[in-house]
Amino acid sequence: MNIKFSKYQGTGNDFVLIDNREQLISPDNFLLFEKLCDRRFGIGADGLMLLENADGFDFRMRYYNSNGKEGSMCGNGGRCIIAFAHHLGVIADKTKFIAVDGEHEAEVHQSNEDIKVSLKMIDVSTIEFGKDFYFLDTGSPHLVKFIDQHEQFDTFTEGKNIRYNDRFKEVGTNVNFVSLHQDHIQVSTYERGVEDETYSCGTGVVASAISSSFKTNSDKFKIKTKGGNLEVHFDKINEQSIENIWLIGPATHVFDGILKI
Repeated sequence: MNIKFSKYQGTGNDFVLIDNREQLISPDNFLLFEKLCDRRFGIGADGLMLLENADGFDFRMRYYNSNGKEGSMCGNGGRCIIAFAHHLGVIADKTKFIAVDGEHEAEVHQSNEDIKVSLKMIDVSTIEFGKDFYFLDTGSPHLVKFIDQHEQFDTFTEGKNIRYNDRFKEVGTNVNFVSLHQDHIQVSTYERGVEDETYSCGTGVVASAISSSFKTNSDKFKIKTKGGNLEVHFDKINEQSIENIWLIGPATHVFDGILKI
């Protein structure tokens, strides 16, 4: 059987996308998804997404980590599947879709071949203020720590140590490191499921921007990641309630192909 797929990336966070509205692939085919994400023996990606039908919505987003397991919400992946749906003609410039963490809205802004997507994230209702960290769920769980600078900082080692500590080793967490600059913040992320530093993490930069708001009193952030630049803005209701959260950034088509399975 031949299955068409597309490869997309959002600030270096890359994904395999498959139009599964005809249910040609079982959503439980975890071994296949892991194989396709393998960078040596497959297509290679940080994750894989299935675009499926969903009553009352334009589509359903199913997200799988590179280990083949179904994951929590992915912000960069969300932007990419929106661009994918736009290219397929499933949506026009605005959409309402459903993901593992609930309903999302989004807008597509296209200039020539470039696409930028504004994605509304879920509200945040609980933030843990630790001694030297913040912990919150922005669709995926994130621990945020602030560092002086990123130059020569070992995100992989430091992030892995936290992800596999006594608290998080069973369920896992994503770990973000943030340095503050005059006109932006810089973020690096160790992602669970990928089990490595990624070039960017959408839910991670959202968590990092919210955490940074407690140090800067701002609610609008420009964010630099290894893979490119993103923007986040939101309404801070109080220290435990953040609403109207928007993640804004590019979603780039890389190539198309055909799978023989």
